Amino acid sequence: MIVTGKKICNCIKYFCAVIIVAAVYLPVFADSSYTVQRGDTLYSISRKYQLTVAELRTANNLTDEDVIKAGQRLVIPSADISNAAALSTTPDSDHKTEAVPGGTYTVVKGDTLYGIARKYNMKLAELLSLNNMGSDAVIKSGQKIIVNGITSAAGLHKDDVPVKTSPDRKNGNDDVQKSVSSSLMWPVADPSITYIKGKVSGVELSAKKNEQVKSIRAGTVMYTGMYRGYGRVVFVESKTGLIYAYSWLGAVSVRKGDYVVCGDPVGTAGRDPDTGRPRLSFMVFKNGMPMDPAEAPRG
Repeated sequence: MIVTGKKICNCIKYFCAVIIVAAVYLPVFADSSYTVQRGDTLYSISRKYQLTVAELRTANNLTDEDVIKAGQRLVIPSADISNAAALSTTPDSDHKTEAVPGGTYTVVKGDTLYGIARKYNMKLAELLSLNNMGSDAVIKSGQKIIVNGITSAAGLHKDDVPVKTSPDRKNGNDDVQKSVSSSLMWPVADPSITYIKGKVSGVELSAKKNEQVKSIRAGTVMYTGMYRGYGRVVFVESKTGLIYAYSWLGAVSVRKGDYVVCGDPVGTAGRDPDTGRPRLSFMVFKNGMPMDPAEAPRG
């Protein structure tokens, strides 16, 4: 077979294109570490990897006062929206978690909370909750950390009473359909509701084109931005420490630090990338662990 110069040229162009695509996307979705460049900030790095600043700090045992420097090597944690939700909360002394001791681990030099959680096959959110730690926690050599224990909720607000739903029924896929009260308030009007099973549970809600997505619970906006695997996201923390996560938004209309009341818009519905139909994903987290959105308090 004779290979012409034109074919060789086309092959070279093809492989160059593959290399360029890999160079663009692999650093964002595959790297587990990153070397700080001049001009970098934790904020800019978090945006690059579609994570939160709090996740980067915790994975690298950094405080709010620590300044990163060119040449410094940072751990880039895997995207986990449960961890992001847990780390976005403001610790509330009236709503702490009572830890039932399991094992303990003694921190050694170089340890991070993220690394300890991985070592014991725990979610970072579980480790933080078990030790009553907030997103600003920094560990030190010799410190005792509780691992693989059991946690029980304490200090629930009187309004945090679950809304009852009927038993599950499978729809033939990995999703679950549940019958929920038609009187329940949702972020969009009259949605069809599909429960999502998997690493993080929640619901997908149908929506109208460019429909406003409204907060179903008063609280403070703790995070807005792109989050890997969930598109544009808004986290709203209620006064009882629950995180209401509105994801796959088409647009965002709030900023971090804003206070929203029930019914305030947080953005607009986005589109399903497969069908092109308007939709919204909605999750609620308690101590970093997902709960049934139908059981989350409204108002």
